[in-house]
Amino acid sequence: MGKITGFMEIARKDRGYEPVAERIKVYREFVRPLGDAEMSQQGARCMDCGIPFCQTGCPVNNVIPDWNDLVYKGQWKAALEVLHSTNNFPEFTGRVCPAPCEAACTLNINSDPVAIKSIEQAIVDKGWIEGWIQPEVPERKTGKMVAVVGSGPAGLACAQQLARAGHAVTLFEKNDRVGGLLRYGIPDFKMEKHHIDRRMAQMQAEGVTFRTGVNVGVTVPVRQILADFDAVVLAGGSEKPRDLPVPGRELSGIHYAMEFLPQQNRVVAGDKVAGQLLAKGKHVVVIGGGDTGSDCIGTSIRQGAKSVVNFELLPKPPEQEDKPLTWPYWPLKLRTSTSHDEGAERDFAVATKRFEGKDGKVTSLTACRVEWVKDDKGGMAMKEVPNSEFTLPADLVLLAMGYVHPVHEGLVADLGVEKDARGNVKATTDGKGCYATSVPKVFAAGDMRRGQSLVVWAIREGRQCAREVDAFLMGSSDLPR
Repeated sequence: MGKITGFMEIARKDRGYEPVAERIKVYREFVRPLGDAEMSQQGARCMDCGIPFCQTGCPVNNVIPDWNDLVYKGQWKAALEVLHSTNNFPEFTGRVCPAPCEAACTLNINSDPVAIKSIEQAIVDKGWIEGWIQPEVPERKTGKMVAVVGSGPAGLACAQQLARAGHAVTLFEKNDRVGGLLRYGIPDFKMEKHHIDRRMAQMQAEGVTFRTGVNVGVTVPVRQILADFDAVVLAGGSEKPRDLPVPGRELSGIHYAMEFLPQQNRVVAGDKVAGQLLAKGKHVVVIGGGDTGSDCIGTSIRQGAKSVVNFELLPKPPEQEDKPLTWPYWPLKLRTSTSHDEGAERDFAVATKRFEGKDGKVTSLTACRVEWVKDDKGGMAMKEVPNSEFTLPADLVLLAMGYVHPVHEGLVADLGVEKDARGNVKATTDGKGCYATSVPKVFAAGDMRRGQSLVVWAIREGRQCAREVDAFLMGSSDLPR
């Protein structure tokens, strides 16, 4: 794989970014891709490591060494075929996946890993430019009809695979546009939406019917969907946000991240949003240190916030992971996103105690320092640091603390489907009947089944679920898992 001595001769080089002062003026992607020759050199760094841990680190099990080698040799079209063999939408993952494959790269034991994510995006972007990506229309139709509810990455992957197997697939989306969180959760400066539109056009040519503005279980009865289709796949998201029940929570100006982010995406798409939540001229506090919090930061800065402070409840991670201890698993270490670099103040081990306001509007936030200590059972418990309370101005507070489970009202409740202990739709991934729920002919995949997770896990589950649905309808399946 790659050049035998490439990993010793060639240093890791990754994509660059437009300067902060320029990119915060616009809502478009600002990554500066490497040229073909430079990407080829990065592919050459893929060593003949014997056991490619990168593939097990990747939830969709991308055949990474093979397409690294093909890029090194300049065989881009063949590399695209290998890439698409496991991943329906590498242009999504190449932009927004955190790249657990790179953490698992054998080179990462004591050096810099191969720039896998950059190579992946380069392959698929070149495929679109060259016109290599075309609809894969099935040779025959099965006569079976499948409903997929939810058009995020799990629903899209599942629908595309089932359509390629010859089934008539209808994909239902409650919003006005297809894409789920890819469309209305991820800002355009991380992933522009024409990437979704291109795949929609491909899938329509393959036989997928898109029905937007349809909230199954709310605007359309569940019983109708069950009656009209031979199988139903639940591929919605984990959309019930984690709240912060402290004094003053009822004040206006305190919002969930997913009240804030979709509005800006709609504006970028050309919509007019009445009463849009804006950070312009405000002291913004983002509570939550994950990707959603980062997206809130980047959006607030572009809107012209006076200041942006980001709180994380957990302690500050180490700058560098303990590689001998963590490799090949996803390590705990400080991760700084491009949005963090744009001007946010980050603070760790901070708990919000209360909000205060004037005339019903939030004006300040009081918090305290916390430390994490072992309790009697050996677990970690949070403890307030004495005399550590502090107050800061807050005109807009964005709650980005994750999601607890799918919304139960409507679809999940009307189906009467069994749920797991965390409130997700229960469906096993082991043994016979994988992804099948407690309701006959109803399957579940993605965040609705596993809880809040990564885009790569959503695509993996959508593909695997499609195979199980195909086998349920036809007795067996040739679809890859």
